Amino acid sequence: MGSKTKWIGFLILLAVIAVGGIYLLLGGGQSPVTLRGYVGGEKIGLLEDPEVQGILEREYHLTLDYAKAGSLDMVTADHTGRDFLFPSSQNALEYYQQVCGAPVKSEIIFNTPIVLYTHTPILEAFRDRGLVTEREGCYYMDMEGLVAEIEAGTTWAELGLPELYGTVAVNTTDPVRSNSGNMFAGLLANVLCGGVTDVEHVEEILPRLCSIFERLGYMEASSSDLFDQFLKTGMGAKPMIAAYENQLLEFAVENPEDWEQLKGDIVMIYPTPTVWSSHIYIAIDEAGAAGVDALLDEEVQRLAWEKHGFRTEVSGTDSDSGQFGVDHIAAAITQVAAMPSYAVMERVLEALS
Repeated sequence: MGSKTKWIGFLILLAVIAVGGIYLLLGGGQSPVTLRGYVGGEKIGLLEDPEVQGILEREYHLTLDYAKAGSLDMVTADHTGRDFLFPSSQNALEYYQQVCGAPVKSEIIFNTPIVLYTHTPILEAFRDRGLVTEREGCYYMDMEGLVAEIEAGTTWAELGLPELYGTVAVNTTDPVRSNSGNMFAGLLANVLCGGVTDVEHVEEILPRLCSIFERLGYMEASSSDLFDQFLKTGMGAKPMIAAYENQLLEFAVENPEDWEQLKGDIVMIYPTPTVWSSHIYIAIDEAGAAGVDALLDEEVQRLAWEKHGFRTEVSGTDSDSGQFGVDHIAAAITQVAAMPSYAVMERVLEALS
């Protein structure tokens, strides 16, 4: 009996060893590798999502450690000990290539359009002015008309809003430091040129573009900070801002009670045309390259849309937006202009610095 018991114990031990070996072969015993980098503030909600973190650790054995930085600031920041950058535009990649050379790897992870956020009374004033129209349940701003009002120095009072101080303006982030401001500057440059701005014509519109931005005063360095201030300070402080579409969608999912209180007041308007913000992952070293496949994982991409509002190839965004509880979401973004080239935007940034 004792001998039989020993044999049973021995077989159990072999089975445990075999299972353990298979577990290790499949990567189950692999410790997560930590990748360090800089990210745009609008993506921190996604990267701090426990479901996303779980997929990265379980399937790719990765954790991401990051500091918030503006898309252009992160290019010139100290990269010592950093494996990746995760800015919000391809212009940032071109900037990186100019400053640092070719990255180990780069890939667009998802996209989001630039939109305008404002308050219901302001929306109605613009509708009365004929600048905002509604199509298929979504609001669209005539950007040429809006820029004309800004350049004319039209006051909010003249727009029928005497409770607001100053002239019509769109607050944005600092275009020299942050991508959403940079992209809005590119969008305004296109509007002023009557098409996509090129090197030949950019000098003609720079004085007008600089004049628009000079009226804004202090500008936030982060898109997340600007959006947070917009929600907290009310209609008087920041009547209208330019930011990312995903920011409101993510806020509504993560803060349903707060959104229930705000949804009668906060409105999203799509500029016509708008521009796409392409959130691009830049691997600085070989280790950082592993982040590309992890972030393109189908489940991560699904969560990026369903919980955080980023438009992805697998999200089914054309038909499914009910989970946000946000009205007036465009099923598809169709009226889009190309951003000016990096050479043009470099000249724009020089003028705005």
